Amino acid sequence: MTDPGTFRHVEIKDGNQTVAAAEVTTSPEADGTAQASLHAVSGHIAPGSRASLVDAVMDLPEVQQSARLKAAVPLGDTESLWRLRERTDDSVTRPAGSTALVDANIRPDGEPESGQEPDGNPPVL
Repeated sequence: MTDPGTFRHVEIKDGNQTVAAAEVTTSPEADGTAQASLHAVSGHIAPGSRASLVDAVMDLPEVQQSARLKAAVPLGDTESLWRLRERTDDSVTRPAGSTALVDANIRPDGEPESGQEPDGNPPVL
């Protein structure tokens, strides 16, 4: 039987309420592919919560050891999509029903691209 990899559940909370969550599966092979499904609760949530979820996923040691990321994000969740673009290289996004599918390379250092603040916003001059 083959090793199915590692499964992690990540949550972002506002007080006691979970506002965003992700399910992450990583391949047992070195430089494998990490797969993530990101979602947030319906309605208004604090700005930055979705970006914080992306950061939490990208900062997982198992994800950092992976070479590629395949992510499913609700179509229209621009905050998560922008943060994924900032934290990865060569990202390709395509719609699939009500979901956006992202395929990207994971940066070895895992940091946002230069010129971006840690919160994902451009620097204020």
